[in-house]
Amino acid sequence: MKLQVYPWTLSLLLALLTAVDAAPARRSSNPSLRGSETLVGYSSTEKVASGTQPDIKYSLLPGQTVSPDIGAYLDFEKVENPQPIRGSTGSDDPGPRNYAYDRINSDKLAPPGTDNGQTINAQWPMGLSHNRLGIDNAGWARQENTVVMPAATEMAGVDMRLEPGGYRELHWHVAAEWSLVLNGSCRIQAVNTDGQTFVDDLSAGDVWFFPPGIPHSIQALDDGVEFLLVFDQGDFDEDNTFLATEVFLHTPKSVLAKNLGVSISAFDDIPDDELYIFEGTPAPADIEKQNVTTQSGVVPRTESYSYHFSEQAAHEVAGGSVKIVDPLTFPIASNFSAAIVTVHPGGMREIHWHPTSDEWTFFIQGQGRATLFLHLMLPQRLTTALSNSHYIENTGDEDLMFLEVLQATQFTDMALGQWIASTPKQIVKDTLNLSNSTLSKLKTEKQYVVAGSTTS
Repeated sequence: MKLQVYPWTLSLLLALLTAVDAAPARRSSNPSLRGSETLVGYSSTEKVASGTQPDIKYSLLPGQTVSPDIGAYLDFEKVENPQPIRGSTGSDDPGPRNYAYDRINSDKLAPPGTDNGQTINAQWPMGLSHNRLGIDNAGWARQENTVVMPAATEMAGVDMRLEPGGYRELHWHVAAEWSLVLNGSCRIQAVNTDGQTFVDDLSAGDVWFFPPGIPHSIQALDDGVEFLLVFDQGDFDEDNTFLATEVFLHTPKSVLAKNLGVSISAFDDIPDDELYIFEGTPAPADIEKQNVTTQSGVVPRTESYSYHFSEQAAHEVAGGSVKIVDPLTFPIASNFSAAIVTVHPGGMREIHWHPTSDEWTFFIQGQGRATLFLHLMLPQRLTTALSNSHYIENTGDEDLMFLEVLQATQFTDMALGQWIASTPKQIVKDTLNLSNSTLSKLKTEKQYVVAGSTTS
């Protein structure tokens, strides 16, 4: 093989040879991987570096200079260098650190003086969950379960998006599935154990429920859909559901043919992998075209798998509104009770607790501050253990909206204000040392959401 050498080639070769020749010298001056034994312990020749005090530039918010027990909300959103300081407690932090997290979790960086130490991890942003992407841009799904929130043992959640015409393929779960449509619209379909069929169209704000083992599918309509799924098992894994494609893929074709009464060749074109989320033929506008008629008939209205929660008017209160759906109005979801709560700016979901269930909460809109001294930004979810008192305060300048889900046959709570106001005044006065003037202002009715000023 003949090597053609050009002038620039020769120059390059000379440069490379020079570099190679010089390499051993550079290697010999490179420090070894480990240090000397003389570095262990005290040495009379040891020198401590001086002048290393970091120059930290920051300014404190007004709420950081008052008593920590007031627990003023600290809005670090626009603070360049937020610091873990409240009154005379805490100290500056030179970093490095994740400033984005510090800005949206101010009560973790600088907790109120009323804080009583470390709590369970009760907050998980869906934005940190693994996102499973569908085929051909058909959608995605991300979940929360005990893998990321070990204390949330009673319920798990999935946030799922389907593009127009996109399917969540035919499947079933070992867990019960409760869902709230967040935006868009979809068509759901199912068959129950008696062979009765079900199909319905749902839009934003509506709810569906499928008991364990009931096979069903979900298809987005023309505007696509995003929905929240809540399951009654904290360790539920959306990736481990039973899919129609998997049943067909992992059953011998001869068995399928015998079972369904068709030839083996009928299965020549089945998918070679699970679909999970995929693009399909758009659903017909006339839902009756997909209302399959069988000898068993359709699912009775009293056992319907859907509830048009979007058409239910909200109960208005001073600081916002509340509306509830539970087995009293949606019987098929026998152990799911839920409320959508709207809190106006400055207001708060009153201090309360649920005697019979943990609470699983999903933040739909706005930002808020919860009892566990978390600053919550959408989209988040929060869990509160059975009978632990809590509140959620709107710390933003728009309405805060969130979903509370209980594993209960009826949505119930105990309100701090109602309890204290309904207890003999002398008992409360002896216990809490409250004045008669204060006691006279307490209300014996639940407030659900109390109004407040954004400047107080």
